[in-house]
Amino acid sequence: MASGKSTIGRKLARRLGRPFVDTDELVVRAHGSIKAIFAQEGEAAFRRYECRAIGEVLANPQVSVVALGGGALTVAENRRLLKQRAKCVFIKVSPEQVLARVRRSREIRPMLGEGPTLEQIKELYKQRLPQYATADLVIEVERHSDRDVIDAIVGWLRKT
Repeated sequence: MASGKSTIGRKLARRLGRPFVDTDELVVRAHGSIKAIFAQEGEAAFRRYECRAIGEVLANPQVSVVALGGGALTVAENRRLLKQRAKCVFIKVSPEQVLARVRRSREIRPMLGEGPTLEQIKELYKQRLPQYATADLVIEVERHSDRDVIDAIVGWLRKT
């Protein structure tokens, strides 16, 4: 979360001349705000909706740049689909950077609540890192401009 997936994804899609899809936006369009889903239906319902959105996006034969929610890889079915049908990039930022970005954002992250702490973020990161590390490309973005990150991803894509 707050790694810049959507920002980098949009810019990368423009550069590649491909559509951009944010699965969180698809879930919101179909089911309402993420905050409301978590509050009224719980995380399990959100993950089901997210899984459906990912499945629909990956079933489309048109190649797209897709930004997933931070917890999408916690679901085995999502990991399986992505392994089969996508090239995955892990946009890696430190927990400290995530905290700074989350605090600057107006958006409340349901997994963190209204007063996120570094300890919460480190724990979430620790839980999710094994899944994130399975990405085809891990790119550390701190101290790099969006352009540098996109150049690195495009260069990698050309080699694959």
